[in-house]
Amino acid sequence: MNEINEFLQQLVAQISVVETIIKGLIIGIVASAPMGPVGVLCIQRTLNKGRAYGLVTGFGAALSDIIYALITGYGLSFIYDFIHNHRNLFWLQLVGSVVLFAFGIYTYRSNPAQNTRPVSRNKSSLAQNCATGFFITLSNPLIILLFMAMFTPMKFMLPEQPYYQQCIGYLAIFGGAIVWWLFITYLVNKLRTRIDVRGIWIINRIIGAVVMVASFVSAVLLLTGIYSFH
Repeated sequence: MNEINEFLQQLVAQISVVETIIKGLIIGIVASAPMGPVGVLCIQRTLNKGRAYGLVTGFGAALSDIIYALITGYGLSFIYDFIHNHRNLFWLQLVGSVVLFAFGIYTYRSNPAQNTRPVSRNKSSLAQNCATGFFITLSNPLIILLFMAMFTPMKFMLPEQPYYQQCIGYLAIFGGAIVWWLFITYLVNKLRTRIDVRGIWIINRIIGAVVMVASFVSAVLLLTGIYSFH
């Protein structure tokens, strides 16, 4: 009997870790996908300098994202007692869905052309390109609001989780961001003769629409009690 209980506990722990990884990957992708200044710069560098330069720009942005994710996660741990209350958590989840929906609208309506800038064809070092991606993203602390809007509805990074699982979660966020930058630089590199400002605008609209639909569905599921995002 003890062996069965131990097996079940290990199984639950493994499922929990897999769930954390999936949530982290989703958060990393959603946080990186909108075509803000770094996204546009990544595409421009991919087109003008090569995929490696666009990729390291995204890598720098991912490093900055993980810093803000850590700040968000450990900040929420200080109000753990508050968010552990089911009623409070319900409202935080609902507000998070609303914020994500607003973020989707902003992304859908934003004009990536405003973020375009001349890119020097001088191939500065990969480290310098990575650093610019890092500091441009770091200069936008509002991304914390986006992380809060995703962490709360998904019950991501709760203090009750083992330390190793929290580390895995943050690594998954970083991994999700890298997956996005690998995808977008590959796509741009393959379609370099067809990518222009309008192409970036279309990508941005698709991303915004997906975020709006996902946040709307999450709010409906929450309000109907079908799923509580745990």
